[in-house]
Amino acid sequence: MSTEQSSPARSPAAESLVLPLRRAWLVLAVVVIADIMDVLDSTIANLAGPSIRADLGGADTTVQWVLAAYTAAFALGLVTSGRLGDLVGRRRLFLAGMAGFTIASLACGLAPGVGFLIGARALQGLCGAVMIPQGFALVKIVFPPEHLRRALIPFGPIMGLATVAGPILAGWLLHLDLFGGQWRSIFLINVPIGVAAAALGACFLPRNAGEDASTRLDLRGVGLLTLASALLIIPLVQGRELGWPLWTYAMMAASVPVLALFAVSERRGAHPVITPSLLRKRSFVVGLVIVCGFYSALTGFQLALNLMLQLGAHWTPLHTGLTLIPWALGSAIAVGLAGAFLAERLGRATLHLGLGIAAAGLTALGWTIAHAQDSLTSWTLAPALLITGFGSGLVFIPVFDYVLGDAATEEVGTGSGMLNAVQQFANATGAAALGTVFFAQAGHGGFYDAGELITALAAALYVVTFLLVGLLPKHAQQANA
Repeated sequence: MSTEQSSPARSPAAESLVLPLRRAWLVLAVVVIADIMDVLDSTIANLAGPSIRADLGGADTTVQWVLAAYTAAFALGLVTSGRLGDLVGRRRLFLAGMAGFTIASLACGLAPGVGFLIGARALQGLCGAVMIPQGFALVKIVFPPEHLRRALIPFGPIMGLATVAGPILAGWLLHLDLFGGQWRSIFLINVPIGVAAAALGACFLPRNAGEDASTRLDLRGVGLLTLASALLIIPLVQGRELGWPLWTYAMMAASVPVLALFAVSERRGAHPVITPSLLRKRSFVVGLVIVCGFYSALTGFQLALNLMLQLGAHWTPLHTGLTLIPWALGSAIAVGLAGAFLAERLGRATLHLGLGIAAAGLTALGWTIAHAQDSLTSWTLAPALLITGFGSGLVFIPVFDYVLGDAATEEVGTGSGMLNAVQQFANATGAAALGTVFFAQAGHGGFYDAGELITALAAALYVVTFLLVGLLPKHAQQANA
């Protein structure tokens, strides 16, 4: 099967947006910088919580909101901002999001108190939500179809390395204490990077990216979707830390009827928030369910491993972060293979292969934890982590192919926003559900038993996701056949 066959047909208007390859690669570089900034800021602050509290004061829950404000605001704004990019301009929103993200980072670094820092973190997350969906939409539009998969290859390894590098970078910056406040440097480092990325974006991003100004934004739908998202994401983010009080369950239950009202509004609205044609694509809908299962397991397993090593084995955050390097390395190798030829030749079989290998790697990781326990080292964990990372890496490219590969120009902004939103909800769900199980088991049988249990649950979730892959067509281009 040739690459041309696997790429969806484009309209003449979309073809006119394709840029010369050299400029298209520069667009990709700007988008990758934005994604790295987002990934780092969603993970790096976790390590700085004790330093923030020591400097600014505040209770445990206050510090948790410093960490959660970014994730909650980011998740709430994703779908709407993707749709806004379709309507008012992807370049304009990307640059506005980058500028806002940079200013908010400066505000975080200079925050005089906890309340100010929480507000700045929320603004940072909201600006990230404005910026990120536009990036993938721009990449998909500016590359010729025959080069698009190759353009997506860097995303997996770079994002994997950024995820692992977050705790390492945070530990290094906290150790250096560059600005005398320890934690402030993890936010201030974004300022020069953001200024450089905004300047590059202003020079190279296309001014016309296939927007459709003839439609309007459904404010009622936006309000209902935002409310439903808030009712779900806030208790998921905060429930575990607060011991799951009654209001968390009430909010999650209330999200169901609000989502139902949103669905009714979408069917009756003249300008729906979510492009209706996307929901008629089997590859898109099933692909999002697979993304949800995959990222829930991935986030839950990483959280459990970090907690087990730091609380159970008493490793430093830097030691724990360095231990995850084999996972990142395996992921990088597998993404390269999937993007180069496996996803094109094997189609959904690449997803089956990746999920199967990842489940086997997690099983091996659980066996290692059970048998080594107090004698665990980075080297004893490395083989299982390498296998798990390799399996996970095989999933990234094919999932993108199925979820967004055949999206039309007018659909890609909304689709990208939904993809990112589902990832965020899956991350929150995985951390909340598996994190709760981890602490319950740790209180009963110890941290090593808890780590072993979570790896088994994550492996089981990968197996369920493996079965869901069978609902996809064999190749992404057959999704609407």
